[in-house]
Amino acid sequence: MRQVLVVDDDAPVRDALAQTLELADLQPVTAGSFVAARDHITRDFEGVILSDLRMPGRDGFHLLSYAHEQDPELPVILLTGEGDIPTAMKAVGQGAFDFLEKPCAPADLLAVLERALRTRQLVLDNRHLRALVATGDPAARMLFGTSQLAEGLRARVRRVALTETEVLVTGAPGAGISKVAEVIHLCSARSKAPFVKRAGASLQVKDLLDALEAARTGSLFVDEITLMPAQTQLALMEAMDTGTPTRVIAGSHRDLAASVAEGQLHSDLYYRLDVTPVRIPSLSERPEDIPVLFRHYVAQACEQAGLDAPDITPQVVAGLMARDWPGNARALMSEAMRFALGLGEDDKPDAALGLAEQMAQVEQSLLEQALRRTGGQASRAAQALKLPRKTFYDKLARYGIRPEDYRPE
Repeated sequence: MRQVLVVDDDAPVRDALAQTLELADLQPVTAGSFVAARDHITRDFEGVILSDLRMPGRDGFHLLSYAHEQDPELPVILLTGEGDIPTAMKAVGQGAFDFLEKPCAPADLLAVLERALRTRQLVLDNRHLRALVATGDPAARMLFGTSQLAEGLRARVRRVALTETEVLVTGAPGAGISKVAEVIHLCSARSKAPFVKRAGASLQVKDLLDALEAARTGSLFVDEITLMPAQTQLALMEAMDTGTPTRVIAGSHRDLAASVAEGQLHSDLYYRLDVTPVRIPSLSERPEDIPVLFRHYVAQACEQAGLDAPDITPQVVAGLMARDWPGNARALMSEAMRFALGLGEDDKPDAALGLAEQMAQVEQSLLEQALRRTGGQASRAAQALKLPRKTFYDKLARYGIRPEDYRPE
């Protein structure tokens, strides 16, 4: 929700500003005075503030001071008349994010607001991450995403972790099976004991027994269980049947039922592990998590490389969400690394385009991708984008997009 609190005692000016913001798909919250705006100015406010400098009673200086008492990192942009520019510059010295001279061109206004909103989002994201670290919840700390599917995965991991049964973690290639297995271990009562990882391919009986001993009272994760030799599969079943103190977590991105049918995976082992399955949803199922994950990976890559994080523009986000990501989180992480190192040249915005044109490209891309994912079913696409149906169809008409062009032949 990209909110802008607009504070101006001049009603026509206030209404004109609100209309400009709405046309740019921002959400204005209007107030005619500091008193009317005060209740919106909190540490949890997700947007930014755009305020007139000169107002009867409590002016923009007072509003700036009050806002920074609530949250020193809340961006406040001041609107000023020609004669007040020195005063506005003084306000910037006191912590205002920026100032604009009235009347200001819509493009200039939106450019400053976009910078402020990006700054605010980064602040809120960093606070959220710090809060997760402070909770000591490994699922919240290590499994990112804001979608219902991401929250469902975290909840499933927490529930499974509390059991003492074997676990089967599945997902598409690159989905992070090994990471989820580790989070299960860290959320369990065994978290202080060892977490040992082994590849199933060519894992011999002796190596398996050594790994079970190394992970004693902890957890052993066997990646791609279908590639484990038949004799080793039998040894693993025997160890579990005789009560090994080690918890076994297996992982695979293959069709396990087909592997059983083809004789690659012993049916008894499969049914034993499948008692408590955990499936990782792919990125194509939860596209709204792509920007969240990408920002995290970019920040992580920049921290490791000692670089300043580059701006992640709406055009970059639209490009990411327009892709299906068959390589899932691993591919997205590689893309983030390239972006952090300045190697993603194709993602730079066209300098010849203004902000409105860039935003239009983003919106069109998201609409087309939603229709592509739903096979041209407009109602499902509108629901995925959380748009009212009329608004969705109005936007399709604006860009000349036809749902039937995205339906399978």
